[in-house]
Amino acid sequence: MHDINIVSVDDNIVNLLLIEAFAKDLKMNVHSFTSAMEALTYVSCNPVDIILTDYMMPEMHGIDFIKNVRQYHPDLPIVMITAVSDNNQLLLDALEAGAMEFLNKPLNPAEIKARLTSLAKLCKSQLLLKDKALLLEEEVRKSVCVIEEREHEAISVLGNAAEYKDPNTGTHITRVASYSVVIMRGFGKNIQEQNIIFHSAPLHDIGKIGIPDSILTKPASYTPEEFEIMKRHSQIGYDMLKDAKSPYLRQGGEIALTHHEKFNGAGYPNGLKGLEIPLYGRIVAIADVFDALTTSRPYKEAWSIEKSISYLKNEKGSHFDPDIVDVFVENIQEIKRILNGEMITL
Repeated sequence: MHDINIVSVDDNIVNLLLIEAFAKDLKMNVHSFTSAMEALTYVSCNPVDIILTDYMMPEMHGIDFIKNVRQYHPDLPIVMITAVSDNNQLLLDALEAGAMEFLNKPLNPAEIKARLTSLAKLCKSQLLLKDKALLLEEEVRKSVCVIEEREHEAISVLGNAAEYKDPNTGTHITRVASYSVVIMRGFGKNIQEQNIIFHSAPLHDIGKIGIPDSILTKPASYTPEEFEIMKRHSQIGYDMLKDAKSPYLRQGGEIALTHHEKFNGAGYPNGLKGLEIPLYGRIVAIADVFDALTTSRPYKEAWSIEKSISYLKNEKGSHFDPDIVDVFVENIQEIKRILNGEMITL
């Protein structure tokens, strides 16, 4: 617990010396001012626990001084010192301005000592409560962080579970999440939205859990019938996650449902068109396709970045949202770093 810091303001030096003497006997630090303006300047930028101020002062009377102090210290104990003890309106004005206690002139040493002792105990109790509140706040923050870390871990496991037979899936979903964050930043979205898409994008293919292995692991192109079955993974993923309480899981469900929709309405499962497709779905659509194009699969070689970008540009307005393609291309240097294995930081 730090020492109590007192500011004493009075144009009468004798009163200041008297207050200083008793405060120091009580092991309190005292800063005395004969100028209310100088005292206000000090109070505005220094830690203070108690203020004692005279009422009648030449450049600023005590009530105005208290009103100004309250701009910097709304809860600070302030004592008004006045010789006008029978002026009820003055006392009322002082209370409304923020005075908490009164001392009458001429100053009584015993009263000063008793009042300072009482206020010191009050200050120490307030500081103790504040310290406990800060400690509790920090403990709550740590607990929330632990819960979020566990939630993120569970989401990561779910994302990998969808395609665990594919040894490239782990890096695929990480890159898709990172590409999505780059796009979000390009649109000026805040850190909260970046965080949500980073942790929900890996769930875009969670519905593949419900697709038969014979189709899921087929190393060749699908027949029309097989493709219809494969397309069900979007709805399956949404149905799995739509009722979750976690915002990451709910958003993951929306992404699962909409990331195969196309800007011209030719996508699946619901044939949404243009801005009918949620933003997160439009973003992950590009991130997912770009990563599929630039990485090797059992049925294809990896495309070059240039060829992949060319494909995205050619699909502007048909498969992809033109604005999102533009943002993606504008940030291609960061995209390249992610493709080369660099981790994105939130």
